[in-house]
Amino acid sequence: MPSPSLTIDTPAGAVHATAGPRQDDAVVFELGGAVRGSVHVTGTHHPLHWDQFTAIRACLGPVNAYQTTAPDEDLPRLARGRTGYRGSLTLYRDAADRPQVTVYPMRTDADHELSEKTAAVLTAVLRMCAEDVAQRADLPAIWDAARQRDTPSLLRFLIWSVSHHQAEAARFEREAREAREAREAREAQPARRAAVADWWTVARWFTAAPHPVLLLMLADLPHSLARTVAVMQWLSPYCLDRAAEEHERARRAQAEVASLHAQQRGPTRRNTRGEVALTSATP
Repeated sequence: MPSPSLTIDTPAGAVHATAGPRQDDAVVFELGGAVRGSVHVTGTHHPLHWDQFTAIRACLGPVNAYQTTAPDEDLPRLARGRTGYRGSLTLYRDAADRPQVTVYPMRTDADHELSEKTAAVLTAVLRMCAEDVAQRADLPAIWDAARQRDTPSLLRFLIWSVSHHQAEAARFEREAREAREAREAREAQPARRAAVADWWTVARWFTAAPHPVLLLMLADLPHSLARTVAVMQWLSPYCLDRAAEEHERARRAQAEVASLHAQQRGPTRRNTRGEVALTSATP
């Protein structure tokens, strides 16, 4: 069970964080001790699975920094400082069910970088607040509220992402085809075949008797035969690999779109890891 008040040991001293009543999709902690201000903790999607609301995000300030910007005067400050701080942290579990943390860049209210000590203090505060919310009995309600809040914007992004990745895949496939055709055309040219034969002749000379002049003739310089041959050899396979990656990204995004639509249509339940599973759905 979460504690109503946390004591967090930091390089700047002890920080006391007291959780207020849950605000539908979030819990706000009031800070005292070495840090003054507040931390906003809410549910969010897993960084690698955008259709699964199984992560927790903690933001410096009293509001969700991904929806609105907290006024400078409401940002957390060190007990003896006047500088406000912005930043956030996401807590989630990996495929092996181990806790992982992603810390997003923290800046001052004047958009300056933080010292290493200050960053360590604020990271410790954000993580402890997030971990406290992770133990709450009402965490599933926080995740469900986050899903309802974020699904429309996620769908817009993912639908755009499907089209973007499909277009990128088509572009790489086109470049692979053009590179293959160019290579075949050049290989069919007698002058090129002769040039390649000359290159290998020079290479054999260099192997038999290394000399700086021969090395210069073999060098991979801009617009050189060596560069042209090398590029044509790897460009087509490289583009095909990139096209396959883009097709896979489009497939994953499309699957996440379908999952989010299904979650919108029917009631859901959560398994022990917080992953959403449909209990019913209507067309």
